[in-house]
Amino acid sequence: MDPLSSVITALKTDHIIPDVVPENFNPTLLFSIVYPGGREVLLGNEFTVEETTDEPSIDFTPLNMPTEQAASEDAGDEVSYTLAMVDPDAPTRAEPTYRSFRHWLITGLKSPRGTASKTSDLSALQSKAATTPYRPPGPRPKSGIHRYTFLLFQEPRSVDGFSVPEGSPEYGAALEERRSWDAVKFADKYGLKLVGANFMLIRAVEET
Repeated sequence: MDPLSSVITALKTDHIIPDVVPENFNPTLLFSIVYPGGREVLLGNEFTVEETTDEPSIDFTPLNMPTEQAASEDAGDEVSYTLAMVDPDAPTRAEPTYRSFRHWLITGLKSPRGTASKTSDLSALQSKAATTPYRPPGPRPKSGIHRYTFLLFQEPRSVDGFSVPEGSPEYGAALEERRSWDAVKFADKYGLKLVGANFMLIRAVEET
Protein backbone atom coordinates (compact mmCIF):
# COMPACT_ATOMS: atom_id res chain seq x y z
CA MET A 1 0.00 0.00 0.00
CA ASP A 2 1.37 3.41 -0.94
CA PRO A 3 1.85 5.99 1.85
CA LEU A 4 -1.08 8.20 0.83
CA SER A 5 -3.46 5.23 0.74
CA SER A 6 -2.21 4.31 4.22
CA VAL A 7 -3.26 7.76 5.42
CA ILE A 8 -6.81 7.24 4.17
CA THR A 9 -6.97 3.76 5.72
CA ALA A 10 -5.84 5.06 9.11
CA LEU A 11 -8.24 8.00 9.01
CA LYS A 12 -11.15 5.69 8.22
CA THR A 13 -10.14 3.11 10.83
CA ASP A 14 -10.34 5.69 13.61
CA HIS A 15 -13.27 7.49 11.97
CA ILE A 16 -11.39 10.75 11.43
CA ILE A 17 -13.16 10.25 8.13
CA PRO A 18 -16.01 11.28 8.34
CA ASP A 19 -15.97 12.85 11.85
CA VAL A 20 -13.40 15.52 10.95
CA VAL A 21 -12.74 15.44 7.22
CA PRO A 22 -15.14 14.54 4.38
CA GLU A 23 -15.45 11.13 2.74
CA ASN A 24 -13.96 12.44 -0.52
CA PHE A 25 -10.70 13.62 1.08
CA ASN A 26 -7.72 12.74 -1.11
CA PRO A 27 -4.37 13.54 0.56
CA THR A 28 -1.57 14.76 -1.69
CA LEU A 29 1.13 15.59 0.87
CA LEU A 30 2.67 13.71 3.79
CA PHE A 31 3.77 15.57 6.91
CA SER A 32 4.66 14.71 10.47
CA ILE A 33 4.29 16.42 13.81
CA VAL A 34 7.32 16.10 16.08
CA TYR A 35 7.21 17.04 19.76
CA PRO A 36 10.30 18.46 21.54
CA GLY A 37 10.92 15.13 23.27
CA GLY A 38 11.46 13.56 19.85
CA ARG A 39 8.24 11.58 19.50
CA GLU A 40 6.53 11.79 16.13
CA VAL A 41 2.81 11.69 15.46
CA LEU A 42 2.24 8.68 13.21
CA LEU A 43 -1.40 8.20 12.22
CA GLY A 44 -2.92 7.17 15.51
CA ASN A 45 -0.05 6.34 17.85
CA GLU A 46 -0.76 7.03 21.51
CA PHE A 47 0.78 9.89 23.51
CA THR A 48 0.56 11.03 27.10
CA VAL A 49 -0.52 14.54 28.04
CA GLU A 50 2.97 15.19 29.39
CA GLU A 51 4.55 14.39 26.02
CA THR A 52 2.48 17.07 24.30
CA THR A 53 2.92 19.99 26.68
CA ASP A 54 5.19 22.03 24.41
CA GLU A 55 4.50 23.22 20.88
CA PRO A 56 5.68 20.71 18.27
CA SER A 57 7.36 21.26 14.91
CA ILE A 58 5.82 20.45 11.54
CA ASP A 59 7.99 18.38 9.18
CA PHE A 60 7.33 17.82 5.49
CA THR A 61 8.19 14.38 4.18
CA PRO A 62 11.03 14.30 1.58
CA LEU A 63 10.32 13.23 -1.98
CA ASN A 64 6.65 14.00 -1.45
CA MET A 65 6.32 17.50 -2.76
CA PRO A 66 3.70 17.65 -5.51
CA THR A 67 5.11 18.35 -8.98
CA GLU A 68 3.01 21.49 -9.23
CA GLN A 69 4.46 22.83 -5.99
CA ALA A 70 8.05 22.01 -6.97
CA ALA A 71 7.59 23.80 -10.29
CA SER A 72 6.09 26.82 -8.55
CA GLU A 73 8.97 27.06 -6.13
CA ASP A 74 11.48 26.77 -8.96
CA ALA A 75 9.73 29.75 -10.50
CA GLY A 76 10.01 31.67 -7.23
CA ASP A 77 6.32 31.34 -6.35
CA GLU A 78 6.37 29.47 -3.04
CA VAL A 79 3.40 27.43 -1.94
CA SER A 80 2.32 28.09 1.64
CA TYR A 81 0.20 26.14 4.09
CA THR A 82 -2.09 26.49 7.08
CA LEU A 83 -2.04 23.91 9.88
CA ALA A 84 -4.94 23.31 12.25
CA MET A 85 -4.94 21.05 15.32
CA VAL A 86 -8.37 20.03 16.59
CA ASP A 87 -9.96 17.68 19.11
CA PRO A 88 -13.16 16.23 17.63
CA ASP A 89 -13.88 14.40 20.89
CA ALA A 90 -14.55 17.37 23.16
CA PRO A 91 -15.63 16.78 25.81
CA THR A 92 -16.01 13.05 24.95
CA ARG A 93 -16.17 10.94 21.82
CA ALA A 94 -19.60 9.63 22.83
CA GLU A 95 -20.97 13.16 23.31
CA PRO A 96 -18.81 15.59 21.26
CA THR A 97 -20.79 18.68 22.22
CA TYR A 98 -17.86 20.99 21.43
CA ARG A 99 -16.62 19.31 18.24
CA SER A 100 -14.15 20.43 17.27
CA PHE A 101 -12.02 22.14 19.90
CA ARG A 102 -9.39 24.30 18.17
CA HIS A 103 -6.00 23.71 19.79
CA TRP A 104 -3.77 25.43 17.26
CA LEU A 105 -3.97 27.37 14.01
CA ILE A 106 -0.96 28.66 12.16
CA THR A 107 -0.73 30.14 8.66
CA GLY A 108 2.13 30.91 6.29
CA LEU A 109 4.00 27.61 6.64
CA LYS A 110 6.49 26.90 3.88
CA SER A 111 8.52 23.86 2.90
CA PRO A 112 12.25 24.14 3.60
CA ARG A 113 14.32 24.43 0.47
CA GLY A 114 15.42 21.01 -0.75
CA THR A 115 12.38 19.11 0.50
CA ALA A 116 11.73 17.88 -3.01
CA SER A 117 15.04 15.99 -2.92
CA LYS A 118 16.99 15.68 0.33
CA THR A 119 17.51 18.05 3.19
CA SER A 120 19.00 17.85 6.65
CA ASP A 121 16.22 19.97 8.15
CA LEU A 122 12.64 19.08 7.23
CA SER A 123 10.93 21.51 9.59
CA ALA A 124 8.40 23.81 7.99
CA LEU A 125 9.40 27.46 7.91
CA GLN A 126 7.06 29.59 10.01
CA SER A 127 6.67 33.06 8.54
CA LYS A 128 3.93 34.27 10.90
CA ALA A 129 2.89 34.00 14.52
CA ALA A 130 0.12 31.50 15.21
CA THR A 131 -3.40 32.80 14.69
CA THR A 132 -4.59 30.57 17.54
CA PRO A 133 -1.72 29.93 19.99
CA TYR A 134 -0.91 26.30 20.73
CA ARG A 135 -2.92 24.88 23.61
CA PRO A 136 -1.72 21.43 24.70
CA PRO A 137 -4.15 18.55 25.05
CA GLY A 138 -5.93 18.37 28.39
CA PRO A 139 -8.75 15.84 28.18
CA ARG A 140 -11.00 15.93 31.20
CA PRO A 141 -10.69 12.92 33.53
CA LYS A 142 -12.71 9.84 32.58
CA SER A 143 -13.42 11.20 29.10
CA GLY A 144 -11.85 8.26 27.29
CA ILE A 145 -9.58 8.41 24.24
CA HIS A 146 -9.30 11.63 22.23
CA ARG A 147 -8.24 11.77 18.57
CA TYR A 148 -6.13 14.92 18.29
CA THR A 149 -6.08 15.68 14.57
CA PHE A 150 -3.69 17.81 12.53
CA LEU A 151 -4.99 19.14 9.23
CA LEU A 152 -2.76 20.70 6.58
CA PHE A 153 -4.29 23.07 4.04
CA GLN A 154 -2.71 24.61 0.96
CA GLU A 155 -3.27 28.35 0.99
CA PRO A 156 -4.60 30.36 -1.95
CA ARG A 157 -1.91 32.20 -3.85
CA SER A 158 -1.67 35.92 -3.21
CA VAL A 159 0.95 38.63 -3.42
CA ASP A 160 0.94 39.29 0.32
CA GLY A 161 0.35 35.72 1.43
CA PHE A 162 -2.70 34.35 3.22
CA SER A 163 -3.67 35.65 6.66
CA VAL A 164 -6.84 35.22 8.66
CA PRO A 165 -8.50 38.66 8.84
CA GLU A 166 -8.05 40.51 12.12
CA GLY A 167 -11.01 40.13 14.44
CA SER A 168 -11.95 36.67 13.14
CA PRO A 169 -13.07 34.02 15.66
CA GLU A 170 -9.84 32.10 15.03
CA TYR A 171 -7.91 34.70 17.06
CA GLY A 172 -9.89 33.77 20.15
CA ALA A 173 -7.52 32.04 22.55
CA ALA A 174 -9.79 31.57 25.58
CA LEU A 175 -11.11 28.08 26.21
CA GLU A 176 -14.70 29.07 25.38
CA GLU A 177 -13.60 30.71 22.12
CA ARG A 178 -11.92 27.54 20.86
CA ARG A 179 -14.97 25.28 21.14
CA SER A 180 -17.22 24.07 18.30
CA TRP A 181 -14.95 25.08 15.43
CA ASP A 182 -15.37 23.52 11.99
CA ALA A 183 -12.04 23.34 10.17
CA VAL A 184 -13.63 22.31 6.86
CA LYS A 185 -16.04 25.26 6.88
CA PHE A 186 -13.12 27.53 7.77
CA ALA A 187 -11.19 26.20 4.78
CA ASP A 188 -14.14 26.68 2.46
CA LYS A 189 -14.59 30.25 3.63
CA TYR A 190 -11.01 31.24 2.79
CA GLY A 191 -10.33 29.05 -0.24
CA LEU A 192 -7.96 26.65 1.51
CA LYS A 193 -7.44 23.16 0.10
CA LEU A 194 -7.04 20.21 2.47
CA VAL A 195 -3.93 18.31 1.35
CA GLY A 196 -2.85 16.30 4.40
CA ALA A 197 -3.97 14.89 7.75
CA ASN A 198 -2.34 13.18 10.71
CA PHE A 199 -3.49 12.33 14.23
CA MET A 200 -2.52 10.99 17.62
CA LEU A 201 -4.47 9.40 20.46
CA ILE A 202 -4.41 10.52 24.09
CA ARG A 203 -6.14 8.56 26.82
CA ALA A 204 -7.69 10.64 29.60
CA VAL A 205 -6.76 9.77 33.18
CA GLU A 206 -9.34 7.76 35.07
CA GLU A 207 -9.17 9.49 38.43
CA THR A 208 -10.96 12.79 39.10
